[in-house]
Amino acid sequence: MKDLSDIFPAPPADIDLAQLDVARIPQHVAVIMDGNGRWAKARALNRLRGHKAGIEAVRETIRCANDLGVRYLTIYSFSTENWKRPEDEVVGLMNLFAKTMLAEVDELHEEGVRVMTIGDLSPLPAETREAFQAAWEQTRHNQGMTLVVAVNYGGRAEIVQAANDFMREAAAVAAAGGEPPVLTEELLARHLATAGIPDPEMLIRTSGEQRLSNFLLWQVAYAELVCSDVLWPDFDRYEFLRCLLDYQGRDRRFGAL
Repeated sequence: MKDLSDIFPAPPADIDLAQLDVARIPQHVAVIMDGNGRWAKARALNRLRGHKAGIEAVRETIRCANDLGVRYLTIYSFSTENWKRPEDEVVGLMNLFAKTMLAEVDELHEEGVRVMTIGDLSPLPAETREAFQAAWEQTRHNQGMTLVVAVNYGGRAEIVQAANDFMREAAAVAAAGGEPPVLTEELLARHLATAGIPDPEMLIRTSGEQRLSNFLLWQVAYAELVCSDVLWPDFDRYEFLRCLLDYQGRDRRFGAL
C-alpha cells in the first residue's frame, strides 16, 4: 500500500488521516453509484452528461481503493431494471461502457487490476460485450485488485440462477444413481456469480438514498451500509475516505453480542 499522504495529499479540514487504521481496510467494497441524473438536472444537462461526469468518480474510486489495498471493488453499473429507462439513455450508457472500458483497460492492466463482470451480458450490444470480454482476457491473470463490474445484474435473478444450477447438478447426481446433495448456504454460494470472492464488508450508496436496489442481496447480508449524501459525479477519494472512517467506527457483531 502507498503512503497515506500520497493517496490523500490534501485532506479537507474535517478529515484526520491519523484516524484511518490501515490494518482494517475492508477486503471487499461494493458501491451503488447513484445521483448521475440529479447531478445533470441541477445543471440543466441531459442525464447522459451526468453519466459521463460519473466516469471520473469511477476512475478516482478504483485508483484510491487499489492504492489502499482493497482486494475487491464491485460497482453497480447497470441493473436488470435499468432497461426501463428511455431508449436514448440506455443506448448512450451502452456506448459509454464500451468506450470507457477500452480507454481505461491498458492503465488498469499496468496497475495490476483484474477486470471481471457479473450479470447477463447476452442482451448487451456486441460492441459493449466485446469490450468487457477483451478487458477480462487482457487482465485475467493480474494479481492486484479485482474490479467487478455488475452490468445487467439483478440480485434476485442471480439467486434464482444459482438455485437452478444447483438443481440441475443434483438431478445429474440422482440420474447417475447417487444420493443428491441437500442444498446448504455453502453449496448455493458456490453457484453465485461471485463464487470464490469474499462477501463485501462495506456497501456504499451515494446521493442520500438508502436502498439495496436488488444489488448483491445474498452477499451483503452482513455488510456495513454506508450512505453518502454526495451525488456520484462529485464522489472523490476524500468522500471515499469518509466512508471508510464511518465503517471503521462501527462495531461489527454479526448477530452476536
